[in-house]
Amino acid sequence: MNGSGRAPGLARGLTDYGDRDFSLYLRRAFAKSMGYGDAMLERPIVGIATSASGFNNCHRTMPELVSAVSRGVLAAGGLPLEFPTISLGEPFLTPTSLVFRNLMAMDVEEMIRAQPMDAVVLVGGCDKTVPAQLMGAISANKPAIALVTGAMMTGTFEGNRLGACTDCRAWWARYRAGELDDARIRELESNLATTAGTCAVMGTASTMACVTEALGMSLPGAATPPAVHAERLRVAERTGARAVALADENLTPDRIVTRASVENALRVLLAIGGSTNAVIHLTAIAGRRGIALPLDRFNAVSAETPVLVNLKPVGEHYMEHLHAAGGVGAVLRELQPMLHADALTVAGETLGERIARVPAYVDRAVIRAAAQPLFARDALVALFGNLAPNGAILKAAAADARLLEHEGRAVVFDDLADLAARIDAPDLDVEPDDVLVLRNAGLIGAGMPEAGYLPIPKKLLARGVRDMLRISDARMSGTAYGAVVLHVSPEAAIGGPLAAVRNGDRIHVSLRDKRLDVALRDDEIAARLASFVPPPPPRRGYAKLYAGHILGPERGCDFDFLTGEG
Repeated sequence: MNGSGRAPGLARGLTDYGDRDFSLYLRRAFAKSMGYGDAMLERPIVGIATSASGFNNCHRTMPELVSAVSRGVLAAGGLPLEFPTISLGEPFLTPTSLVFRNLMAMDVEEMIRAQPMDAVVLVGGCDKTVPAQLMGAISANKPAIALVTGAMMTGTFEGNRLGACTDCRAWWARYRAGELDDARIRELESNLATTAGTCAVMGTASTMACVTEALGMSLPGAATPPAVHAERLRVAERTGARAVALADENLTPDRIVTRASVENALRVLLAIGGSTNAVIHLTAIAGRRGIALPLDRFNAVSAETPVLVNLKPVGEHYMEHLHAAGGVGAVLRELQPMLHADALTVAGETLGERIARVPAYVDRAVIRAAAQPLFARDALVALFGNLAPNGAILKAAAADARLLEHEGRAVVFDDLADLAARIDAPDLDVEPDDVLVLRNAGLIGAGMPEAGYLPIPKKLLARGVRDMLRISDARMSGTAYGAVVLHVSPEAAIGGPLAAVRNGDRIHVSLRDKRLDVALRDDEIAARLASFVPPPPPRRGYAKLYAGHILGPERGCDFDFLTGEG
């Protein structure tokens, strides 16, 4: 028996044939057909949820990681059993991986609940994978611990350091501006992602790795070792061993993911200058425990949290440098007075106990002291106003500061096809101080793709323009940068105010006032929306389920029937 007083291993959750003894007898017989002996089958079972796929470059090291986790489980007296789940390779899915995050979360939850395991190790890394695994594991509420795949190492091109994907966007902008020819952009393409792993910058994958560690759902030091570093395998081995202990202690996610640990994770998200996508994911993760993370609370924490980590796209360094500089532990130590030190972690210790063991060394070129931050506050902010009654998100730390208090003329694109057709048209009526507006790119309109980073029109690129104010109901990659307002809610496709904007309307954005407004009266907006016709709903399959139950970005884009309240 384990610490919970329940039968461990194969005796958990027996298949129902109406005869429990027969169920266990049959299960043991089939397990023996895989070559396991009696002694091994008496051990506690640690499931290893894997998400390897030929369509997921971020998970290329999965077999080696699973082997290291299995080593740790076996050494600690457990039986490791690997099982597959859906895999979400960010650039390989249409319309976008976010559409399938909740599907993966359901897969993870049901497989953890349905199969006989005493604990589970969640192995993943690509952007939507980690939140999907955490959401599923929190809902299943068996002892769980996360292991990320780690970030890739950087490459070089013509003496320039490269790391997918902030650099890929910067160089693509130069290509669009005519500074690179086809041959050079193709050569650069072969040097952007030269090792296994997730993006080398503080994109969504790296952000979620750091958030997971701060949340207490992965081991200390687990977030930052690069994918190809030996420490990544040592972390995997320790994770496997710790999973066995979690089973014995029955340390379930509901004891780890609390309001205190969620606020710790939020503070780290802001201090690292993390991805806008992580706002959605952390809200959804908290929501699985019934913990609300409203955008006004998000703004309150952002207003008092300094940006400490000097990584692209906010700064200049890469994830390999953050690891060498001291990792998440060093960031936590700087934030310690602002953190809930009594929050419990999967290591079986409190966050305060973990911080007390953080090594003294820190590279201040990469991780700033709290008294000398990269930015004093407001790395990410939520905006409200008559264009975004439910909120929108701005990554202020990655924007041209002159555009954070700005009013300009709207240049409107009705959808992604319209954007593609007209953004580079020579006759597009656009000037540098205008505001590019993309609508019908939200959850219902287009699956909320990472299209909010609207390209600068070629005619303006040729004039040296590199940033403009851009507004949409879409998302953007965590690796992107610029004065980009995202997640406008309600979205245009369900009749949100963004659907009422016309070319030439004056739009005002204010970081100081946390506002996003169009110069229209409420009755004018209502009159324009009077003829609004929503798109027809999907008729079958997952698309129908998705459209009927998806919550807005301010609620984490989860399904209404999967939240803690639901």
